Amino acid sequence: MSKVKDEKLAAKGEEELYWARINMPILKHVRKGFEKELPFKGMKIGVALHLEKKTGILLETLRAGGAEIWASSCNPLSTDDRVAAALAKQGMNIFAWAGQTNEEYYWCLEQVIAQKPEILIDDGCDLTLLAHKKNFTQYVLGACEETTTGVNRLRAMDRQGKLKFPVFAVNDAYSKHLFDNRYGTGQSTLDAIQNMTNLIIAGKTVVVAGYGWCGKGIARRFAGMGAKVVVVEIAGDLGEDKMSGSGFHKALEAHYDGFSVMNMEQASKVGDIFVTATGNKNVLSKPDFDSMKDGAIISNSGHFDNEIDLKFLNSKAKSHREVKPNVEEYDYNGKRLYVLSHGRLVNLARPTGQGHPVEIMDGSFGIQALCAREVAVNTPEKPGVSIVPKEIDDEVARIALESAGIHLKPPTAEQIKYANAWDEGT
Repeated sequence: MSKVKDEKLAAKGEEELYWARINMPILKHVRKGFEKELPFKGMKIGVALHLEKKTGILLETLRAGGAEIWASSCNPLSTDDRVAAALAKQGMNIFAWAGQTNEEYYWCLEQVIAQKPEILIDDGCDLTLLAHKKNFTQYVLGACEETTTGVNRLRAMDRQGKLKFPVFAVNDAYSKHLFDNRYGTGQSTLDAIQNMTNLIIAGKTVVVAGYGWCGKGIARRFAGMGAKVVVVEIAGDLGEDKMSGSGFHKALEAHYDGFSVMNMEQASKVGDIFVTATGNKNVLSKPDFDSMKDGAIISNSGHFDNEIDLKFLNSKAKSHREVKPNVEEYDYNGKRLYVLSHGRLVNLARPTGQGHPVEIMDGSFGIQALCAREVAVNTPEKPGVSIVPKEIDDEVARIALESAGIHLKPPTAEQIKYANAWDEGT
């Protein structure tokens, strides 16, 4: 059972899957183990991820472990219709197509959750929230969450006693921060903006809102292309994980990394390109639009489209029109402002955004697959947000290194003893 845009696209989708398959050695390694063990035999896994070629290889890996797959997208714009058709032809249950309305998006999520899956793999927490709203939590053994935004929402639920099953915070694995958030988001955001605009980056002032793992990657990649990068942070914090440091710490880090650091009131006057990467709301709003230059380009690499106050812009702009795929021109206060990807994830909006590089998602999805196995065979006893086991985090990093021909040596017994001694003479 599936609903995709065009089943005839399956052959093209298989070409995309083939290219990803041969360039994802971590999932290849994991799949071999799953085929022998069948950890998901007799189970349904419900998925809400960006449905494109890399995700397709994750789903193939889970199915090789015995799972029945029910999948939707986690973003109305990010589905690769070719891949969705190919996965449906393989016998998976796929409910996704590019350009969904909000109603269609949630209808697809509902088709997945209605099957009462035992394991959820989520990106942004929408599927997990739906399981709670529909009172299907009793069927769920546990879940795995891919993004910073999703983990923040889950921790808020957990603090209020609302989270009814265990969830692995895949996003918080150190390997995932490196693979996906820093290197993946940095490159894919740069690639997408260049593809959409075909403008030079060198010499432009790029404003990056948020200097978390994603913001760091974005700032570094744009600086590498010759941009003058301005980082915007907040005073204090918003109550999320304190281990990541407050806005003061992140701003100080950006300063020492060599970037200009400003507040948005200052930055909105000088930016040529704006990229939000905070996971919060109305990071760019009326005062910022008022201050922006004619021709400013506005984009978002945070999870949801509410980082940019498009409700205000749509209501107050004299007019707006799509001037090329994923580029909308707003006539606002006598100047032109250009919003990319309708304010949604700029790096994933089809056809100009292709998402993270294949090797990057190999690492992230390797963690997802192994955490799903952990849910199946070693389910955490209590509801709540669980950290990724260090063994899984280290295993994925090791496989990634070895696939690149890098083989590390362990410390000697003497070195281990010395590192754990308090007496220097030991």
